[in-house]
Amino acid sequence: MEKLKIGLFIDTYLPMIDGVTMVVENYAKRLNKIADVTVFCPKAKDKKYVDNFDYKVVRCKSLKIVNYDYTLPMPQFDCKFKKALKNSNLDIIHIHSPMGIAKLAVKYAKKHNIPCVITLHSQYKQDIQKVTHCKWLTNIVLKKLMKTINSCTVAWEMNDENKKIFVEEYGLKIPTHRIRNATDMQYLENKDEIRAQIRQKYNIADDEFILTFIGRINLVKNLLFLVDSLKVLKQKGFKFKMLFVGAGQDEEKLKDYIKKCDLVDDCIMCGRVSDRSKLEKYYSASHLFLFPSLYDTSSLVQIEAASQKLPTVFLKGAATANMITDGVNGIIAERDANDFADRIIDILSDTEKYNTLCENVYRDVYVNWDMVTQDVYNEYLKLIQNNLKKQKQDV
Repeated sequence: MEKLKIGLFIDTYLPMIDGVTMVVENYAKRLNKIADVTVFCPKAKDKKYVDNFDYKVVRCKSLKIVNYDYTLPMPQFDCKFKKALKNSNLDIIHIHSPMGIAKLAVKYAKKHNIPCVITLHSQYKQDIQKVTHCKWLTNIVLKKLMKTINSCTVAWEMNDENKKIFVEEYGLKIPTHRIRNATDMQYLENKDEIRAQIRQKYNIADDEFILTFIGRINLVKNLLFLVDSLKVLKQKGFKFKMLFVGAGQDEEKLKDYIKKCDLVDDCIMCGRVSDRSKLEKYYSASHLFLFPSLYDTSSLVQIEAASQKLPTVFLKGAATANMITDGVNGIIAERDANDFADRIIDILSDTEKYNTLCENVYRDVYVNWDMVTQDVYNEYLKLIQNNLKKQKQDV
């Protein structure tokens, strides 16, 4: 049997690292063991960067966007890219970004009458608003974006809140199917040794709790609220060190706010950590993962944290906390810096309750990509088979 030819389409890719990139990269390297995978994406910002993957990567021209982490894909002006897509002979298309490259992907799917999947990764209205700073223009762009999304065969979502946002707020009309996010990380047994290493590296005292945020340093992640909560912790005499692991467009703004709140000695900017094995150790060494984002729909970092039995503190109403039961497999605080701080103190002051929380988050939230990508492949096959049946019925 000839291998399935899968096209994964995304508007940014490695070496840029974010949650969507990690999803596609994990799909690609696992699916390529049983299929023929091609990732269609923009060229890297770093002109010296060279792709080195077992699967194919086809890149298109792109433009840099001032004061923004991402570039703007320009596939319509790239003849080589369009030729590569034309000759790809794909069996199924899976879109992970509904902006620049998606239109060409949908057009290809329609022309060749093949299934077209789109995963609803982000709250796109917030993305658009941040660029346009204009409500009516945001609504116009969102309407066009939803036209592209509704041209696909099926939309994959990660949880009920994720689905609700797109159906009730954005106008999603096509069928949906649930595929969870996952991680490639596995539990590290030598937690005490790893924590000691991190303490030594950053000069963290033995009586200080290690609190961590890992991800893009972007204010859309509600990081200023997080700093406000840390200020409350300090005022209450709680001993901690806060690790910000990551890089992004708002690093200077975050540093300035930390300084303004007199938390320079309490917060450590660790920078970008691309090595997955090193990243695992930051999760393993931490006592709590703090994730106050109201932007993310189903963040990978909470699953990565769960792989190391590390509970996450969320805010009430966060879509990404949809699968969390407060006090059972995570903490959901009110949208108030005092309550966020109090919940941190409460859980870390109760050793028995904390240890139970650690075990429960591993049991309920952790899932590995090997399991998920097999489900993904099986779902691809179903979509292709259903599409062939439909074609025969239409003849």
